[in-house]
Amino acid sequence: MWFYRIASFMLLALVVARADDENHQYEPNEEVILWINRIGPYHNPQETYKYYALPFCKPEGNHHKQHKYAGIGEILQGHELMESGMHMYFGKDQPKTEICSQTLDAKSVKKFKRAISQHYWYQFFLDELPIWGMVGEITATEEEILMMEAHPERDHEVKDSYIYTSKRFSIAYNGNRIIEVNLTSEDPVEVIKGQKIVFSYSVQWVESKKTYESRFSRYLDYSFFEHQIHWFSIFNSFMMVIFLCGLVSLILMRTLKNDYAKYRSEEVLDGMDHGFGDDSGWKQIHGDVFRVPAYLTMYAACYGTGMQLIFLVFGVIMLAILGRLYVDPGAMVSAGLACYALTSIVAGYSSGSLYNQYFYPKPARNWIKCMILTATLLPMVCLCAAIGLNLVSWYFQTISVVPLKAFVWIFGIWLLFAAPLTVLGTILGRHWNGATKFPCRVNALPRQIPEHQWYTHPFTIIMLTGWLPFGSIFIEMYFIFTSFWNYKFYYVYGFMLLVFIILAIVSVCVTIVAVYFLLNAEDYRWPWISFLSSASTSFYVFLYSIYYFFMKTNMTGFLQTAYYFSYMAVFCFALGLMCGTIGSFGSTIFVKRIFQNIHVD
Repeated sequence: MWFYRIASFMLLALVVARADDENHQYEPNEEVILWINRIGPYHNPQETYKYYALPFCKPEGNHHKQHKYAGIGEILQGHELMESGMHMYFGKDQPKTEICSQTLDAKSVKKFKRAISQHYWYQFFLDELPIWGMVGEITATEEEILMMEAHPERDHEVKDSYIYTSKRFSIAYNGNRIIEVNLTSEDPVEVIKGQKIVFSYSVQWVESKKTYESRFSRYLDYSFFEHQIHWFSIFNSFMMVIFLCGLVSLILMRTLKNDYAKYRSEEVLDGMDHGFGDDSGWKQIHGDVFRVPAYLTMYAACYGTGMQLIFLVFGVIMLAILGRLYVDPGAMVSAGLACYALTSIVAGYSSGSLYNQYFYPKPARNWIKCMILTATLLPMVCLCAAIGLNLVSWYFQTISVVPLKAFVWIFGIWLLFAAPLTVLGTILGRHWNGATKFPCRVNALPRQIPEHQWYTHPFTIIMLTGWLPFGSIFIEMYFIFTSFWNYKFYYVYGFMLLVFIILAIVSVCVTIVAVYFLLNAEDYRWPWISFLSSASTSFYVFLYSIYYFFMKTNMTGFLQTAYYFSYMAVFCFALGLMCGTIGSFGSTIFVKRIFQNIHVD
């Protein structure tokens, strides 16, 4: 009984990790805490450090040692909040007040100059509203700035660097709630050795008529995400869906109809010979089309994991639409972890039933191995990427290092929820959907595969098939990449849902066409080829991510490059599993359907 109590507590804590936070309502003169989060170069979103990694002086007291509780999602996103020591009271103006002072030495000057030349920014939180500010400014020509961005290791050589010493907060409130926070950085002082710097802040409270529910709307870039090109991309993808559906319908209703008519006419001419004679094409391989694919264990594990990702993505999108997850820091990551744990039963059910079908009515050998691989395939890939990035972050001493307790917490979620649900799903899949549903018997000896023309070669089919699904989503990829790598809040999850549906339909349609051409070439290795054909969409997404890195961002340095391409590799791996499963699922229905209508003795 204690096992289930602990498991329930961990999942509940994962979903509502911030349930004990403040209720966002304040009494007059009640203290409002300003939290310091992180600091780092503007062009490198993942290169973030603790605020006091720069040689700022600290206010009196131990404010910087007071940390705010962070949920698992916030920890994984690199949030580490601590008190700023800048005292604020609800509704009470604060005149210009000194925080601390310091005299710059040579070491501090070097660090500040380098940070300012790299456009270091910092992030605060007030009542869970994010606030951004720049450390300082430089006086340089456009050519000098371009040179600094091209050679960041020499940025500290810039002579005229100024650090902002005063922070002016303007806080809007409605009733007993905070609505808006604006930060103005003032009083720049030149960074030179021996310079005395006095840091200060002031607070002004302003009444507002804006409602509490709409306070986050100012962070949303409506002009970017709701641009007409976004709508046009949806319309363009929709027209592609109509075209592909028409093409598949043409194959199913016209081409296959002619194939069946030709087959029946030959049956009549052959009299009592009901074989296929000298016929060629997909009907010739009826005795091999449902042969056990190579590496069945891996195929079933990939299929099950991909099916889980389909349900996971759909669930997270629906939660984001209904719950505005972009408002709370780390909420999206927490929701993703919770959905992953709960959808593990889908992975087990899908892989277990698929694996068992190829052995029925005999017992399926090595089904436990398939189950274990299904439960660990995606987590192991993510774990390897996380360990590698953790080593890089540890070397550079960034705030993005995932602590051991977070790994233990995630392992506990996997051990108490994901793994047992995968086992349960595998058992249910083997018993409920594990019976063979293949319309044709499999011959004892495999048929020899004819030599392919270049356009029917599996590699050609795989590479060409993924191009159309990528074409239906690449504009949405631009918006997603920009929101993730350029400090924008992605909120148009309705668009994402439409693109997700369009991607699924396009993937199924083009994969069915690819499988039809493959079968006509008398190649019965369609399970893996259908999976890889649809999964090749992720290959083009990864190529696009390379283009995006060099052409659309100003990221520099080994750390940021490692984070970017590691994230993109894991993202494309998961996308490949999901798209591959979608294509394989549609192709399986198609192949079973066309072979149901032929009669073989």
